[in-house]
Amino acid sequence: MFVGIIGPKSSGKHTIAEYLVNRHGFEFLTLKKGLDVHNRDVYQNAKQFDTVGDLQTFVTKHWQANFIICDIEREHIEALRHRPFFLLLAVEAPVTMRHKRSIERTEIQPREPLSLEDFLIEDDRNMYNISAQDKQKTKPYKSLYNLMLSSDLLITNAYQDIQSLYLILDKLNIVDKERLRPSWDTYFMQLSDLAARRSNCMKRRVGCIIVKDSRVVATGYNGTPRGLRNCNEGGCGRCNEGASCGTDLDRCLCMHAEENALLEAGRGSVNFETGVILYTNTFPCLGCTIKIIQQGVKEVVYFQSYGMDEMTAKIFKEANVKLRQHSPPSLCRDVDY
Repeated sequence: MFVGIIGPKSSGKHTIAEYLVNRHGFEFLTLKKGLDVHNRDVYQNAKQFDTVGDLQTFVTKHWQANFIICDIEREHIEALRHRPFFLLLAVEAPVTMRHKRSIERTEIQPREPLSLEDFLIEDDRNMYNISAQDKQKTKPYKSLYNLMLSSDLLITNAYQDIQSLYLILDKLNIVDKERLRPSWDTYFMQLSDLAARRSNCMKRRVGCIIVKDSRVVATGYNGTPRGLRNCNEGGCGRCNEGASCGTDLDRCLCMHAEENALLEAGRGSVNFETGVILYTNTFPCLGCTIKIIQQGVKEVVYFQSYGMDEMTAKIFKEANVKLRQHSPPSLCRDVDY
């Protein structure tokens, strides 16, 4: 794994790097041109490279080892992200907290601390690439703000001490290999989330994927049947009237994601005898549970809970349908971990 850490000034990039070096045996890499601006301990034993090309060649040859870098140039990040072993980790923190940290750092380093106003001006230039725009580059580099939004993992470091941050990092498990290449469960669960975005029901977004032998054979999402107006366009009176959860269900025209997927699989003549798994981002309701059992599905994987989980789980158990919850590694962690 090769972790590249980005973030605004005094957000905690090097603190997290030191955590990975000391707790997980990562080797710290750096470019020689950046050594004169850093005096952190982690740089003392860093492996140095003259160019990004040299660094990339070295890491590619030793891709099974763990490396980390904090001073990679923005224009080179996209090239590194093409590598299947690269993880872009972004760190953010409240601006007033970062300003305080920068003042504390200047008490150690011989330089004048920035006022809050000057700190904000410098921070804006760094975050939004204002200086690059002033120079009118023909191909301006992606701003730090946009890079952070597209990062593989975003950590909010609003902790007052290193011990609290390290405790969260332990729970977060940055080195989880699934962050680089998702397991089948995570892959299909994320596909069900993507399918849910096609939902047109005014009440709930649910997506479902039916898989046989690790191959998607059907997808479904909740909404009105084909030929009818979409629910979000007024197609279902019950949903558009704001009916309470669980009421007037006999008037609802929306099909559930699981129903849609089961019908689609049936149209494709899928053999449900072996190897079929149903993935849904929300625990199936009682009605869908009955249909899932009747169709012959032997395993159901869900992410979010639903109101009748306990009762429905008993029915699945009685029908010998394996039921399990899968929570993909989170892409974002903040103070409310």
